[in-house]
Amino acid sequence: MRRLLLTLPLLLMPLVAAGQALGDGQAADSYLLQRPSATPAQSVPLWRGADGHTLSLQANTAGGAEAPRNTSLSFRPLDASTVAASQLDYGLAPHLTAHAGVSERSWANRAPRVLGSELGATYDAGRYSLGVSVGANSTPDNHPLPRVLPGAAPGVNGLSDFDSSTQFNARGRMALGSKSGIDIGASVGRIRLLPGNALGLNTLDQKALSFGVDHGPISGNIVGRVMQPEAGVPGSLPADRRWSSIDLGVTWHLPWQGSLSFGAQNVWSSGNAANTPSGPEPDQSRTPYVQYHQDL
Repeated sequence: MRRLLLTLPLLLMPLVAAGQALGDGQAADSYLLQRPSATPAQSVPLWRGADGHTLSLQANTAGGAEAPRNTSLSFRPLDASTVAASQLDYGLAPHLTAHAGVSERSWANRAPRVLGSELGATYDAGRYSLGVSVGANSTPDNHPLPRVLPGAAPGVNGLSDFDSSTQFNARGRMALGSKSGIDIGASVGRIRLLPGNALGLNTLDQKALSFGVDHGPISGNIVGRVMQPEAGVPGSLPADRRWSSIDLGVTWHLPWQGSLSFGAQNVWSSGNAANTPSGPEPDQSRTPYVQYHQDL
């Protein structure tokens, strides 16, 4: 799967010439690149029809705090993981784009991976945009996520026994100028845990909200999440049992294709990381970080 993600752009390169031969490709490229991205992506125009419909491919690879952040899931920024992602964009109309993408998060020791997929659409009116999508994530090897750093419990949302998740996402952006804007995101989904996990639960419902501001090379975001046991499941924890957390991060994109990120996960959280009569709580320990990333 990882080889497919990394070689997909090369396999589709023969289509680039056909895409550039059909009409003015510059206008299509400008439109497709309007949608903001968490990390710099390489966009390849593949095709543009006489009716104005366009098709392009985006691919990027990033690591640590610079990895694309999914509002619904939280990974530790210092867990030595790398994300490879590819996405196809299809221009349905001058302001409407459909997209389908896949991603793979892998660790330095070649341990279990987290595979992701997303399907959605974005309406972009220039100064503001609104997008919705349906996404899924899974660990195909059905093993707990790896422990890379001593003393740092690995996992997703503090859950080392993460198995898979599905979520519905919405995102809006308002441009405040040519170099600044505000992003707002929301997500509702469900997280499934591996059988026999220490928490004694099969599924958790989750809601997430995010707010971000960017100005020139500097961007910052704050993300809040709430998890609770699925309601109506016999033998589960009470439905009023909740775990909440807030993450805060700032990134400075440097002129030499590098970036400096700093912030903290679980700046504020509820719950207890110690064991309880009902089982261990999700890890919500405060984790500050400072990280430098260089694109080669």
